[in-house]
Amino acid sequence: MLKVWGRANSINVQKVLWALEELKVPFERVNAGMAFGVVNEPFYKKMNPNSRVPTIDDDGFVLWESNAIVRYLAAKHGAGSLWPNDLRERADTDRWMDWSSVHVGPAINPVFWGLIRTPADKRNMSQIEAGAEVAAQQFQVLEQSLGERQYVAGNGFTMGDIGVGVYAYRWYALDVKRPRLPRVEGYYERLTRRPAFQKHVMQPLT
Repeated sequence: MLKVWGRANSINVQKVLWALEELKVPFERVNAGMAFGVVNEPFYKKMNPNSRVPTIDDDGFVLWESNAIVRYLAAKHGAGSLWPNDLRERADTDRWMDWSSVHVGPAINPVFWGLIRTPADKRNMSQIEAGAEVAAQQFQVLEQSLGERQYVAGNGFTMGDIGVGVYAYRWYALDVKRPRLPRVEGYYERLTRRPAFQKHVMQPLT
């Protein structure tokens, strides 16, 4: 059975768990990272020298980096769905995975850490507000690009939505000022109806 190392409240682990649930692939998860430790133990560093989560072992094939894992799982188990058969559609969904990690993640992570993992008396509110403004600018990009699309690469749910969706959840769960973005709001509402999203992503922020 496929094994996943990582704590359930990690946004990168959530990508993998969400993908596995959508694909109906059985798996075993082992807590690792932060309070759970494990990631600095020799056996783990041999699998993942970055000492980060997630890492998977799929019948002896070890892989780390959340987007790479989601792509691998989608290609293996979700051809024609999470992994589009059409080359251009696949490139489009791939683009959105990279966009979310390169642009949205760096903007929203300081906001998340500032509001959720920093004691109230030590928060840098100006930094948090500045980060929220940058994140809002990125979601404006998504607003413009969605157009009449239901999902990031078209009208079908793909792996690109997993990369974007985990950050969309944090954006709407965090107590920040947000601009009115009707297309993004509709997109997010569609994600919230997915049982796998509810189970693995829509969790209290910790």
